[in-house]
Amino acid sequence: MAILAEQVDGVIGVDTHRDTLAAAVSPIRAVLASTDSPANDRGYRRLLDFGRERVPGRRCWALEGIGSYGAGLASFLSQVGEHVVEVCRPKRTANRGGRKTDMLDAIRAAKDALSTEHLIQPRLRGEREALRVLLATRQGAVLASTAAINQLKALFISAPDDLRAELRKLKRPAQITHCAQIRDRPGQDLEHRMTARALHSTAQRVQSLQAEAKDLGKEILIVSIQRDRVA
Repeated sequence: MAILAEQVDGVIGVDTHRDTLAAAVSPIRAVLASTDSPANDRGYRRLLDFGRERVPGRRCWALEGIGSYGAGLASFLSQVGEHVVEVCRPKRTANRGGRKTDMLDAIRAAKDALSTEHLIQPRLRGEREALRVLLATRQGAVLASTAAINQLKALFISAPDDLRAELRKLKRPAQITHCAQIRDRPGQDLEHRMTARALHSTAQRVQSLQAEAKDLGKEILIVSIQRDRVA
């Protein structure tokens, strides 16, 4: 299989960040030029003009962080018909940073792409990305709900005897509902009242997170059906 260096006239390597994008052009491992550009639509167009000027023929863009800071640039370049590949970020030490270091990373990205046989193609966004973010968010709600339920269990165990007896006769879903409906009990001692308050707050959190996960599940189903229809 031919490597990228045999198929293009140059590669624009991009080290992506939240605020800026540092790019370097390397045709067959020789650095031609470099530039900085903000990570927004205007900056993307500046980078595109830079790439077209420095590599007017067959060119490829080698981006780091396509799944995060580089997502916007990757999408923009793909939409205008540019050839985009992804390169993996190296492990970086905590004291790295600064324009010089970022430029070296951009140059490295370009050179890595030139010498790699098996290039990584960017993942399709659109409905696939919509489904990914929904799934990740729902998973977060489910995990948070589980943590809140465990906290509620711990409160049951350490609750005053009369409050614990009140809850013991109920099954788990009913316990959550009951606790969410507990009101202030001014006639009880401080421990009883504050434990009831904690149970109330935690149970409401559980219900809110469960409702959130349920709503997200519905959205995931809708997106999945739409995606299957298009496919």
